[in-house]
Amino acid sequence: AIFQDVKKTFSEAGYGLTEVILDASLCGVPQKRKRMFLIGALGEQDDFLVSTVIEGLADHELTVRDYFGSDLDTEFYYRHARSYARRGIYSVDEPSATIRGVNRPIPPKYKFHANDATTDLSLVRPLTTKERARLQTFPNTFRWPINSKTVLEQMIGNAVPVNLAEFVGRAIVTYTEAKKLKSETRTDLRRVRG
Repeated sequence: AIFQDVKKTFSEAGYGLTEVILDASLCGVPQKRKRMFLIGALGEQDDFLVSTVIEGLADHELTVRDYFGSDLDTEFYYRHARSYARRGIYSVDEPSATIRGVNRPIPPKYKFHANDATTDLSLVRPLTTKERARLQTFPNTFRWPINSKTVLEQMIGNAVPVNLAEFVGRAIVTYTEAKKLKSETRTDLRRVRG
């Protein structure tokens, strides 16, 4: 109800709103992470940004291997699931699951899931904190201001992937530049006719 109230308030104030759910793996992030964005612009129609966003989406999901290249020394990795009823072992040839705020080792008595990418635990390892940050598309050179590993893991898991934020930002810039160009073209046409 609060979200609908916020949307109503912005609409009544004259904002056009674009509400879109983006899969990060189609936006330059090697991660199957869906996030909702609400973008408003004063004086615009609702859904003003939808076509620009859709045009920018990749035609296939970005995999971990696509992003890391040969930087990872494993074909399979462990990601601790919220529940043991879910899979925990992934291949680098698919997007990763959503990076969470916890990074635990493989349990000693891990029970395989039907969708695990392998059943050979000798081929599997958990990702390092730095690798998890890279899956969130933070550059290797990014310096975290935290020394606590627990807090750092939580920050990484809670972050909006850098490339996803950049994707949305680029869509806004593309839309704004196209609108400006269209306005300038109309002005030039009026001058020519006038």
